[in-house]
Amino acid sequence: MRAVYLGIAAAVVVLVLVFLGFNWWQKREVQQAYATPTPGPNASSKPIQLVAGQSLGKAFIKTKYPVTAQGGHGQVVDGIGCGAMEYSTLHVHTHLAIFYNGKQMQVPQYLGMAPNPAGGCLYWIHTHDASGIIHLEAPDLNPPQGGPYTLGMLFDIWGEPLARTNVAGLQGPVTAYVNGSLYLGDLRAIPIAAHQQIVLEIGTPLVAPPNYAFPPGV
Repeated sequence: MRAVYLGIAAAVVVLVLVFLGFNWWQKREVQQAYATPTPGPNASSKPIQLVAGQSLGKAFIKTKYPVTAQGGHGQVVDGIGCGAMEYSTLHVHTHLAIFYNGKQMQVPQYLGMAPNPAGGCLYWIHTHDASGIIHLEAPDLNPPQGGPYTLGMLFDIWGEPLARTNVAGLQGPVTAYVNGSLYLGDLRAIPIAAHQQIVLEIGTPLVAPPNYAFPPGV
């Protein structure tokens, strides 16, 4: 019987260690998801204060709900659902700034909102206003296919191109910065993460990537 008891005790210890390991991993995932990056060396020195409800830049999309025919109208896009509520398992904010030939262009409000007579739905990645603040409010820390939520997902929901020569129809060579540092990778793969600052500059002249301060509580 002693061997049986020892076996049971060992199994309990293993289960406890697995449980503690899973909790540590989950806590680490949450901490990483909410970690705030440090602005890089190219960012403007004085932060620009963002205000909820403001509009930054020149409007180049004229429709109230800017999602194109190629974008999301309620169907799942890149594993991102459109629901009747905002989720809180992962609730973070990224800022996207777009410049075209040196002039800032608006990231339109209501991106990721799909209205219909029944009330519509809201994608996990969306905008509320034209401040450039991107809201990620998802039921899981990662999308169903794994990896991070990305800028490419937002543009797929929008139905606009995101490439090194074309950003939402604004055409020309694209220079990208992430948190003030030059970004040379795939634009579509840029993560949407807590207080991430993404700047896409199409054409010239180039401007110093702004360093934004998010509104309190955002």
